[in-house]
Amino acid sequence: MRTNYGSFIGLNFFNSICEFENYPCIFTIVVHHLINSKQMNTLSIKNGFLCLAILFNLLIFGSCQLNKVEIKEFKFLEYDISMIQAGYLQGLYTINDVVDAYLERIKEIDKSGPNLNSIIQINPNLNIEIAKLDDELKKGHIRGPLHGIPILLKDNIDMIDMPTTAGSRAMADSYPLSNSFIKEQLEKAGAVIIGKTNLSEWANFRGEGSTSGWSGLGGQTKNPYILSCNPCGSSSGSAVAVSANLTILSIGTETNGSIVCPANNNGIVGIKPTVGLVSRSGIIPISHTQDTPGPMARTVEDAVICLGVLTGIDSTDNKSLMSEGKFHTDYTKFLKQDGLKGKRVGIYKGAFNINNEVDSIMYEAIEHIKNQGAEVIEIDSLMNSMVLQNSFLVMLYEYKKGLNDYFKSLGENATIKSIDELIAFNKTDSIELKYFNQKYLYMTNGMGDLSSEEYINALEYALQESRVNGIDRVMDEHNLDGLIAQTGGPAWQTDLVNGDRYELGSSSPAAISGYPSITVPMGNIKGLPVGISFFGKAWSEPILIEMAYAFEYETKHRIVPKFISTDSR
Repeated sequence: MRTNYGSFIGLNFFNSICEFENYPCIFTIVVHHLINSKQMNTLSIKNGFLCLAILFNLLIFGSCQLNKVEIKEFKFLEYDISMIQAGYLQGLYTINDVVDAYLERIKEIDKSGPNLNSIIQINPNLNIEIAKLDDELKKGHIRGPLHGIPILLKDNIDMIDMPTTAGSRAMADSYPLSNSFIKEQLEKAGAVIIGKTNLSEWANFRGEGSTSGWSGLGGQTKNPYILSCNPCGSSSGSAVAVSANLTILSIGTETNGSIVCPANNNGIVGIKPTVGLVSRSGIIPISHTQDTPGPMARTVEDAVICLGVLTGIDSTDNKSLMSEGKFHTDYTKFLKQDGLKGKRVGIYKGAFNINNEVDSIMYEAIEHIKNQGAEVIEIDSLMNSMVLQNSFLVMLYEYKKGLNDYFKSLGENATIKSIDELIAFNKTDSIELKYFNQKYLYMTNGMGDLSSEEYINALEYALQESRVNGIDRVMDEHNLDGLIAQTGGPAWQTDLVNGDRYELGSSSPAAISGYPSITVPMGNIKGLPVGISFFGKAWSEPILIEMAYAFEYETKHRIVPKFISTDSR
């Protein structure tokens, strides 16, 4: 879950207390020195451009060298669901052949070579599942739209065959007693769950000064475009694995930015659904008001196919009950090449004037949208700064209850039974507090229960101002079909000493309101991808899919990573 609320509204105060999921940049020692000097007021906050320029200068002077890591040719490079399944039907290969190829690529790229470190564990029962699916395929039985399709789950999602760790060393042997709802949905659809992905530990809601993509158990995940850059989080491994062609699909989770930010930094598509469209049961929580899982893929079509599989009523998730009559099991009917024609689109201007190069790409994207027949309307404001403060308070309250309830669900043999025990474990572990603290665990542990007047008032304010007086109001006033904004800036330099440095992001309105958002690649800055977000009212996935697909179809900005390394001399 990682969004720097301060960067969204321009409130630097929040940089010190909210580090949930945003968009820092490439900070070298030179940049760090400048920012901590008296010259701070003369600096632009456009860190992405500055950092890339510094890397370029280092290259010229011989201090740093960019090298492309040589990777063996991969048979299924940039394959999508339809291509894989067409090969199955034609008898060109078996499911076992496909999975073996992906496992070999994981060994070559994730565990050696570039060492992307995006995958934290492999499914121990993988061979059994593959044999079943291949046998069904031979007999002409297709379970569903993901039959034989490799997929990875973020390691905060329960699957009884593997521990669910949240990246924490305290949870290394923590096996859930049942599967998550979405694991069951994927299995019914025939998906091959290869394993679990690394993440920002505890979905980046453990403490201050964290570095996205780092966990005590899994280490640091790397960006596949420039290896020293950050993948963002908390769904770091899920995004990197998809971008690097280690899988066809992955599942991420988001509280605020944890799907859209890593999708932005790693040049892929991410869908954050309306809260309740996809069940959260069996997922380690932060906030039941904002949490949601969602699909991550290289194309809108693949993400949309996966989304339909994930939906369904889950009686154990109260938010899921709200999706009755609102969800689709097949969203592919909304994949329209002319999906922007006749649409009224609001351009959120609050994300402009932070990074000139991102703005330039965004203006080009707006022209594409206009040329496809959409009318664009500028929107200056979506919500006030107090929404962010109240949202943070809501998360602290809900995290305490949600996390303790999750620990209880693990039974009497749970390795960790409470937040108190987790805090105590981290204090004694040699790795867990090496790079950043656990302030948010202390803060949430000190909160009252959900009957607290403070919590009730904060929740009411956050939802009223982000929904009724926020997105709903703006869209109704301007008769909009959807909103767009820059998803974020280019990836920043990973810095385990100083943590993340955020630049820009637009995830908060959709995240706090619990409304849907889809991010799609819209271009790149010196080889680092940036995305555009399409977001709108609750349950508006169909219309957002139409717009996102039409944009992707006409622009095709997805670029294949080259695993460029930076070698200091």
